[in-house]
Amino acid sequence: MSPFQNPNYFFESFDLDPTQAERLLNQALNGKDDGELFLEHKSSESFSLDDGTLKAASYDSHQGFGLRGVLGEAMSYAHASEISESTLKRACESVQSLGGGGTYDVSPSKTNQKFYTDQNPLSQMSFEAKISFLNELDHYVRAQNPQVRQIRANLRGSWQVVTILRADGFLAHEYRPMVALTILVTVEKNGKIETAYVTRGGRFLYENLLVENAWKPQADEALRKALLNLEARPAPAGEMPVVLGSGIPGVLLHEAVGHGLEGDFNRKGQSTFSASMGKRIAAPGVTVIDSGNVTDLDHAHGNLTVDDEGTPTSRTTLIEDGIMMGHMLDRQNARLMGKTSTGNGRRESYAHPPMPRMTNTFMLPGKHSPDDIISSVKNGIYAAGFNGGQVDIVSGKFVFTTSEAYLIEDGKITSPIKGATLVGSGPEVMQSISMIGNNLSLDPGIGMCGKEGQSVLVGLGQPTLLISKLTVGGTA
Repeated sequence: MSPFQNPNYFFESFDLDPTQAERLLNQALNGKDDGELFLEHKSSESFSLDDGTLKAASYDSHQGFGLRGVLGEAMSYAHASEISESTLKRACESVQSLGGGGTYDVSPSKTNQKFYTDQNPLSQMSFEAKISFLNELDHYVRAQNPQVRQIRANLRGSWQVVTILRADGFLAHEYRPMVALTILVTVEKNGKIETAYVTRGGRFLYENLLVENAWKPQADEALRKALLNLEARPAPAGEMPVVLGSGIPGVLLHEAVGHGLEGDFNRKGQSTFSASMGKRIAAPGVTVIDSGNVTDLDHAHGNLTVDDEGTPTSRTTLIEDGIMMGHMLDRQNARLMGKTSTGNGRRESYAHPPMPRMTNTFMLPGKHSPDDIISSVKNGIYAAGFNGGQVDIVSGKFVFTTSEAYLIEDGKITSPIKGATLVGSGPEVMQSISMIGNNLSLDPGIGMCGKEGQSVLVGLGQPTLLISKLTVGGTA
């Protein structure tokens, strides 16, 4: 058994006795409503190849603990990179200063579910094998097209081990692997230069990512998108029907309504959906789920066996047939709202307290084929991918930039376009969905979500959608 597969790893490897740790935790959290000790070890590595040359290789390892005490809406949080009885004692003294008067909440239920491997991906391949793979990738892409001018590839992985201990003796131990590959291709034609990239990853091992039937299609896709950009026309501007492709375009759903359905924003009245429980906030047929235990879709990047408070992740219906049905909740906001945690308490690392965050957020499929949706549009655009965007949680207004888009003319996808931005309001867009495809897919494992300075892995997805009317900003 690897030392990381031992639930007592942190106690056996550091100057920390489990009985003494539990005693200190009891003292610190006495009179509190909630709280926990979060112990973490994380190792990560990254390799970057640029035009056949290894430009950067890095390895990082950190470990530490975070101790949280919760009393009503107040919270005290102390953390340290040194795991020892002396540092825990000082942290406990800090958390004790929050005061008392509360009743310690019941611990989460235990789970035997398992959604990914316990193995450490960083130890599965040698340094030489990883560099050899990147060089093979470089040679392969160059051989595909003489217009290729530059290739950049980044291979990265991480291995996180966490233990969550509560004052009543509850203990959860979790192993979290992650690997990802980004391929960026630059092409040139008649002096015009264009670039495109594709990232794929997930909670598995390098061997799942670096087999030929995985990385070659990814490389082909990056090259296809770069060559496509060479032929792209300036995007039109104005109000028009917009078809969103399946998978990655779910980032619009993630931003436009996902954040607005997180519990803290709703409890504080900061979300545009704060007063919408039980009311229609989307078109009929729209059902949106957040689930940290997806097993029937590939690349569920946001999967977690337990969240960062020790609660088993669940499948939460946020919107059902257009009606708002639920929130994503951590323990503190769930208690303050008179509800139960949905297993969405997440944190970036031991140095951060948990908060309500998305895991895998996606819309369920409808009955229409993608071809039927496209053929229903006289003139509009088809957005197959996004570079990113921004949203205001309070108003729901957003701006997104497409990475791959096309004109739709007389019910057919025609010319590729570039420079298209989608501008609108989350609530209005959700009401404007008029056709839902039968082809749900998740993004290929690229999702990172930021909130209040913390970044976590997330999954996002949707089927093909027709938005009957949306403002498109273009350069035509």
